[in-house]
Amino acid sequence: MMKQSTVVLIMLMVLGLQAQIPPFIGAGNNDGITVTSSSSYNGHAGDNTIDGSGMDAKLMEASRFLAQSTMGYDLAEIERTAAIGMEAWIDNQLTEPFTLLTPQMEENWELIHQWSYDHYLRMYKEDNPGAPITDEVMERIENEIFGPYAVNFHYAWWQNTIVNSDQLRQRIAYALSQILVVSTQSDLVDHAEAITGYYDIFLRHAFGNYRDILSEVTLHPSMGLYLSHYNNPREIPEENLHPDENYAREVMQLFTIGLHELNPDGTRRQDADGNDIPTYNNNDIKEMAKVFTGLGADGVMPNPWVDVPFFGMDWYLADKERPLVMYEEWHEKSSKTILGDLELPPNRPGMEDISATLDYLFEHPNVGPFVSRQLIQRLVKSNPSPGYISRVAAVFNNNGSGVRGDLGAVVKSILLDQEARTCDEQQHPDNGHLMEPLLRLTQIAKALPLACFRDTMIVVDGDTLDKGPCPETYYWLNSFDHSRYLRQAPLGAPSVFNFYLPDHQPVGDFAQLGLFGP
Repeated sequence: MMKQSTVVLIMLMVLGLQAQIPPFIGAGNNDGITVTSSSSYNGHAGDNTIDGSGMDAKLMEASRFLAQSTMGYDLAEIERTAAIGMEAWIDNQLTEPFTLLTPQMEENWELIHQWSYDHYLRMYKEDNPGAPITDEVMERIENEIFGPYAVNFHYAWWQNTIVNSDQLRQRIAYALSQILVVSTQSDLVDHAEAITGYYDIFLRHAFGNYRDILSEVTLHPSMGLYLSHYNNPREIPEENLHPDENYAREVMQLFTIGLHELNPDGTRRQDADGNDIPTYNNNDIKEMAKVFTGLGADGVMPNPWVDVPFFGMDWYLADKERPLVMYEEWHEKSSKTILGDLELPPNRPGMEDISATLDYLFEHPNVGPFVSRQLIQRLVKSNPSPGYISRVAAVFNNNGSGVRGDLGAVVKSILLDQEARTCDEQQHPDNGHLMEPLLRLTQIAKALPLACFRDTMIVVDGDTLDKGPCPETYYWLNSFDHSRYLRQAPLGAPSVFNFYLPDHQPVGDFAQLGLFGP
């Protein structure tokens, strides 16, 4: 703290210099001013309080930027970002090598499987001293081990999130997984290979093209199970068979065009009477449902009953890592009218119907503002202005090179926009958003030093290791208490509508002010 006499001296000198310098001090306006302090401990000097060298604004800006663009960061990453600049940081991240979840899951499942096998074998030996270890015994032990399942997906997700340096890709993949939702709150919980394969779509295409995501999501077995277009049959009225409408509805409502026609800035278009204009009706859903018929498994999991996949085969037997394929005899061959505009002629191959429909949805003018708004909400703020949405949607529509749906360009536009970066925006009452519980946890975990300790670990020869640091460094979520307390986990939403809706309005001031609080 400066002494009172020092403050008086500064004020007198400022008054004497008013004719030479602007009426403020600091940031370079300190010629002729001397500042003394009561201590110079550790090299600190009083001059730093007014010459700008003591300011940490750049670090604060970098920290805010990293909170929007990563799953977490530490002081070293803040300093590095401040030094190279935000745009350079983004450019580096766009080309950063990345790791998919599936290989990571398979690696840690192999390790866990071995630990589990050794554990059950040790128990058998203790319960049956001297008994021979027969093939039957080994098979019975093997059958005691269940997996890989949801927890193994979580292990892989946490390993990638904590260890990997491709933090922007991780953050965008997580955001996309909350828009194009499947959930372990379903039969998917027992199949880690299906869950990690689905999440890998977003890791691969986080900076790729949204059209490619739509295609892979549509044909992924996880989505086929979750929104029930796996084994979706053509119309057979005499057998009371009708196409399932679930995916047809959600691919419009949640993944592409939303419920209402939009202006380029995300505001709703209105008819001559001032009413919002719906994007589709029930008949449109029925027509769309005909498109997504005939899809089934392209392979069979090892089993003693079935060798060759077929339409109608139980999902549990399906190869969950291969995209769904078309069984033409089960695809609806009648003509189809998509949103009253696109005419699909009869007797076309099923994949051509699907491709034409996804192309049509992707080109719909709603997609740019609809997807852009949700990405802004997940990265920067809950209530982006129409101007912010319009600027980002324009990049979605054309990345500057005539390419539509370029997510790398979209993400860069979101993070460098004036509404994300300028100080003025931070003064507005609609600025910012509440950080999700899971992101609060990952940001804390990334900020703190990493450590790994174990109680006991059974090794192959049956010996027990003492307590202490892990011989291998795995940063796994080791307790489902986190998920129970947070009420949030990756790919763990209670429904296809995610943990929260983009238009959620908490009761009270939010609703009264017309603000959203997802």
